[in-house]
Amino acid sequence: MRRLLRDNGLSIAMFGLYFVLVSAQSVMGLLDYNSTQEEHGQRPVGYVQYLGSGDFVEAIFENWESEFLQMGLYVLLTAVLFQRGSAESKDPEAQHPDDADYSEDRDVDVPWPVRKGGWTLRLFENSLSIALLALFAFSFIMHAVGGARAYNQEQVEHGAPPVSVPGYLATPRFWFESFQNWQSEFLAIGAMIVLSIFLRLYPKTSRLSKMWAQAS
Repeated sequence: MRRLLRDNGLSIAMFGLYFVLVSAQSVMGLLDYNSTQEEHGQRPVGYVQYLGSGDFVEAIFENWESEFLQMGLYVLLTAVLFQRGSAESKDPEAQHPDDADYSEDRDVDVPWPVRKGGWTLRLFENSLSIALLALFAFSFIMHAVGGARAYNQEQVEHGAPPVSVPGYLATPRFWFESFQNWQSEFLAIGAMIVLSIFLRLYPKTSRLSKMWAQAS
């Protein structure tokens, strides 16, 4: 168990934080949702019913959508673009073991798609970006489904006709929700890329601390 925790500590911590925070979000979301229900003279809903509501589904997948879009494009762009000096980018003038071509030596211990070659190898080489962008597409669809459900509830309350999921995709509200998350994600990644040129996690390895040491 100790070795399992040590070898998987980072992923366990990340998913643990996720489940704690998404649980807290669901509880606070339920309280806020029921408060709005009571303001409109409607009955409050239970926790399980709230988890299936458009309000909760939209809130969850609206954020997932932006995260997976950010990471999917980040993986793709870091494969072809460089930022000199950034810890988030490879040095274009250096050799990288991960970029080695195994096609000439199939006897080395490599994953089976590398040994097989062809389209299987091509999929394997792009598997991370494909998986992330597939999760983005799934989250995008679920955001639209949940958003349409929440939007239609408001439409009915105001005596307006409901819309279909494609109809909701044509509304400014859907794209406002998407763009407000997308822009913040790319700002955060851009800031990390630039700041990593000058800053590091540990002061001993930061470029600025070295400059200060030389100056003194």
